[in-house]
Amino acid sequence: MVTYIAPFESRLYGPSFDFSMDSPSDMDDSDTASVSSSAHVFSSAGSIASSKTSYVSMRSASPVPSVLSVSSSMRAQAYKHEFGRGLNNYSEVYRLPADDEELERLDAQHIMFKEIMGKYPPFMEEVMVDDVPGETKAVLDLGCGSGSWIMDVARDFPHCTAVAVDLVPMQSVHMPPNLRSEVDDINLGLEHFYGDFNVVHTRLISSGIKDYEGLINHISMVLRPGGLIDLMEFDFHCYDENHQRIELETSRVAGPWWPRFLAFVGLAARNRGGDVDAATHLHSWVSNHRSFENVVCRDFYIPTSTWRTDSELWTRFGANMRDDILAFLKSGRPLLLGSGVPEDLVNEIESNAVQEVLSGQARHYVRLQCVHARKKAN
Repeated sequence: MVTYIAPFESRLYGPSFDFSMDSPSDMDDSDTASVSSSAHVFSSAGSIASSKTSYVSMRSASPVPSVLSVSSSMRAQAYKHEFGRGLNNYSEVYRLPADDEELERLDAQHIMFKEIMGKYPPFMEEVMVDDVPGETKAVLDLGCGSGSWIMDVARDFPHCTAVAVDLVPMQSVHMPPNLRSEVDDINLGLEHFYGDFNVVHTRLISSGIKDYEGLINHISMVLRPGGLIDLMEFDFHCYDENHQRIELETSRVAGPWWPRFLAFVGLAARNRGGDVDAATHLHSWVSNHRSFENVVCRDFYIPTSTWRTDSELWTRFGANMRDDILAFLKSGRPLLLGSGVPEDLVNEIESNAVQEVLSGQARHYVRLQCVHARKKAN
């Protein structure tokens, strides 16, 4: 297998780069995550979603173009408060916050991702050309979070229609007129969107998705011929300076602390029904699907602090990721506490992880796995 090491520690695979190789899934699929069997740390509260409970759909009738159309009562209905944070009120699978503090983290994260990975995948401009008579190009963002990505799309491609789907309504008062916000749990299926979109995008939603491979199949039917699927996830693991995954058992409370926090978060999300191993399989799932071609996989290794001092660029990326991690340590508290992890243990791991990341001494990376592909024309 030929591997190209791109800037920003990115590993890229795929025919659009004119490489001759075997499937990269040979490497990834054997690397299945296996967090410790010490699930006794979690109380029965951590098994809420394991029974595959069906949730009531909160699908919007839409098509309101502005968050200003969302009443205060609708907004209040979408949220509940647990452990000092505002969480969505519709899904017991996805338990990260959806409050202003979290949206600020996601906005800053989006800026970092644009600089590291580029604003859009290479096929985006080609797919979005307004070249089909009678067809309005359409873009769907599943699990839009703060909406930063889909608002960029709506502004950059004003001829398109854009739809942002999440468990809570978008909060921005600056939504472009060609963008609408819809409230939905995408675990319920996407049949109502079949054949409607030229681009479907997801980013870091695996902890709230019960069946990610099934979601990819839904996306294949949502896309029009020639459309673009654009996925990005991370695997709830930390990597050392040689890009080797750091394996930890949650039962052993000791450092390194940031990798340990990720191990707890991954296990808590898994116990609630999230498909936390999805990042490892994205490439093989898309490559093996009969609807997709021109599949490209990119792995980005981003330092978790400013320990890389060999360039100003690396120092800046490390500082950005450090700040994201510090905010994520707070965001993960409701998930852990709501899953039965004792508060004193959460406090211990969080406080030590904060010190570890701030010190800049731990030589760790976070790995982000990105896959994009085109839907076959027929």
